[in-house]
Amino acid sequence: MLKYIVKRVFLEIVTIWAVATITFFLMNMVPGGPFLSEKAISPAATAALEAKYGLDKPLFQRYLTYMIDAAHGDFGDSLKQRGRTVMDIILMKFPVSAKVGGISVLVSLLLGIPLGCIAALKRGKFLDSLISVVATCGIAVPSFVICTVLMYTLGVNLKLLPTMGLSSWKNYIMPVMALSFYPTAYIMRLMRSSMLDVLGQDYMRTAKAKGLAGHVILFKHALRNAILPVVTYVGPMLAYTLTGSFVVEKIFTIPGLGGEFIGAINGRDYTLIMGTTIFLATLIIIMNVVVDIVYKLVDPRIKLK
Repeated sequence: MLKYIVKRVFLEIVTIWAVATITFFLMNMVPGGPFLSEKAISPAATAALEAKYGLDKPLFQRYLTYMIDAAHGDFGDSLKQRGRTVMDIILMKFPVSAKVGGISVLVSLLLGIPLGCIAALKRGKFLDSLISVVATCGIAVPSFVICTVLMYTLGVNLKLLPTMGLSSWKNYIMPVMALSFYPTAYIMRLMRSSMLDVLGQDYMRTAKAKGLAGHVILFKHALRNAILPVVTYVGPMLAYTLTGSFVVEKIFTIPGLGGEFIGAINGRDYTLIMGTTIFLATLIIIMNVVVDIVYKLVDPRIKLK
């Protein structure tokens, strides 16, 4: 286990370096610059700003300087939000995104796993067909469409929920519904398929022949083995929730990291783009490693190499 963790940490570092390198050079290949949108700015002022932030230096020199500083946790100052560092912005905005995303992940697991089990137990019946239809719609419909429908229906027509901000618990309902709809649908289908496979195994027939109660068979024998594919999906689901929340945050005007990231792209705020990308890539990679370790704990037969 320890050898596997050390190996994965090394691979994580290489992956983060690759993501940062690709993002840095692609970002600098895009036409335009962070100061082109400034009003009535002279060429001399532009040159002074570029010199202040080191943008007048050769590209490779800027790359080396940035990577060395980033390795020490210094992502530099924001080019558009004067007087604020990139790390300050991330630490202030990410908890908002993490709270919305965390609730969405929890809702997806609490709904997707039981509904998938019910669909498997009621195979071929009306309830199974209904859950399958809902799951198919959840996978096919993108989150921004769900956001629009929820906002128009619950916010504008019925006026049941607020449509912007996070001033109360009601503000979380529509963003969480929009973010959790796809993961819930996917988990439902994944859980149904896995549960059907497990229920057909010999040891399940043996458990029934021994006269064990239905809930004991389901939760003690079937669920532990059927849930393994869901555990594997948790890593990509976290990635989807974090990146998908950018669109949801923009639609519902949530003051999270997503809005800052989109604003940084529009404003060519190079340091904020780089810092946010590295931060999110690191978080996603770490979560994937944690999922692999949890997978081993759930099923001791799994060998981590």
